Amino acid sequence: MTPTAIDYHSISDEAHFWLNGYVNKQNCHIWSEANPQVYVETPLHPETLSVWCALWAGGIIGPYFFKNDEGHNVTVNGDRYRAMITNFFIPELSNHDVQELEVANKTAQHVTQLVPQSIL
Repeated sequence: MTPTAIDYHSISDEAHFWLNGYVNKQNCHIWSEANPQVYVETPLHPETLSVWCALWAGGIIGPYFFKNDEGHNVTVNGDRYRAMITNFFIPELSNHDVQELEVANKTAQHVTQLVPQSIL
C-alpha cells in the first residue's frame, strides 16, 4: 500500500498538570445550586508537569515529559520545545518507518525561518 500525505500528518499538543491538585477553571465547569462563598489560597507559581504527545496514522509518538538534566520539571519555552523536536520527535519518527523523514526536516527548517525565534 502506498502511503498518502495524510499518513504523515500528525497532531501534537502539550498539556500542563499542576502537582498541587489545582484544576484550571477555564477548562472545567463545576455546577452548584448555591455559591459556596469559599476562598482557597493557592501558591503564585505552583509546580507543574508538562507533557507532549503526537498522534498520526502510524500511532502515537510520546509521551515526552519536559524535565531538566536533574529530572526536575521545567517550564516549556522555545529552546526546550526546539530541543524536544530535534532530540526526541525527529528521532522517534525514524522508529516509526517514515520514509519521508526529510519532509519533516524541511518543514522544521521552514518553520524556523518563518516564525520568529521569540515565538518558538
